[in-house]
Amino acid sequence: MNLLKRLRIDPFTLTLLGTVLLASLLPVHGTAAVWMDHITDIAIAALFFLHGARLSREAVLAGALHWRLHVTILACTFVLFPLLGLALHPLASHLLTPGLALGLLFLCALPSTVQSSIAFTSMAGGNVPAAVVSASVSSLLGVFLTPVILALIAGGQGAMGSPLESIGKILLQLLVPFVAGHLLRPWIGGWVARRRAILRYTDQGTILLVVYTAFSAAVSEGLWRDTPLRSLLAVVVLAALLLGVAMTLVAFLARRLGFERADQIAIVFCGSKKSLATGVPMAKVMFASSALGAIVLPVMIYHQLQLIVCAVVAQRYARQ
Repeated sequence: MNLLKRLRIDPFTLTLLGTVLLASLLPVHGTAAVWMDHITDIAIAALFFLHGARLSREAVLAGALHWRLHVTILACTFVLFPLLGLALHPLASHLLTPGLALGLLFLCALPSTVQSSIAFTSMAGGNVPAAVVSASVSSLLGVFLTPVILALIAGGQGAMGSPLESIGKILLQLLVPFVAGHLLRPWIGGWVARRRAILRYTDQGTILLVVYTAFSAAVSEGLWRDTPLRSLLAVVVLAALLLGVAMTLVAFLARRLGFERADQIAIVFCGSKKSLATGVPMAKVMFASSALGAIVLPVMIYHQLQLIVCAVVAQRYARQ
């Protein structure tokens, strides 16, 4: 541990990298993958339940009414990212196959991820109530906005199937546990406050579960087998470039607009991330199965990169 501190290497970042390696060598599949999905869902529900129990009623109302922050995050997600995707598209079309290039545009049209955005905001000491509201609203709006945005920037057509079912799943998995925890706050709020480390370990444990299950699914679907090395390297570079430019611009915008530090943290983590959990089901509905693998590959790669990079950034915010 002392050596890691001297080298400025965060142990949690190494754990994330180890989780990716484990999923590459020993991916979970079959019945075990189904059980891992259920365990991950339970962990996510527990995360939101504990956050709901921890937050005061005043904090929740302040988060819901912080309209400038929410508009800023939604603008970053559904305006800034599509513009960045259009700017990168000529280069992507030259370096990538048509399916991968379309996948990069699809990535830019997706909503923000929910659970990891809130987890990283919490780890960094940001405005968690506002992050809960913004990330949840982003996922709800993405069900309707993602196909429209993709049609505008890619010229394609994609119709969502059963959007009410997607909204119901988001409400059931995220908002219901949060509301339940908040309603039980008078009885369990003190216990949660005295054990603040529980939230920290729940945050990190949830992130590790999401990384392992998501990467296992990608490997099981032939992530390393079906993608040419040149295209794989190019999409990794472009995804990293997109993430770096987006996080830089989002952080600059948050400071420029005069937000407080806690709000800046929420904007950075909610406004620069994209949802794999929402993106894959959307892709299955919007695209033919023959092109699905190439289209979701940029989303998978970006998802892994954002988890690793955001873990480092969150730890830096926390140390500050």
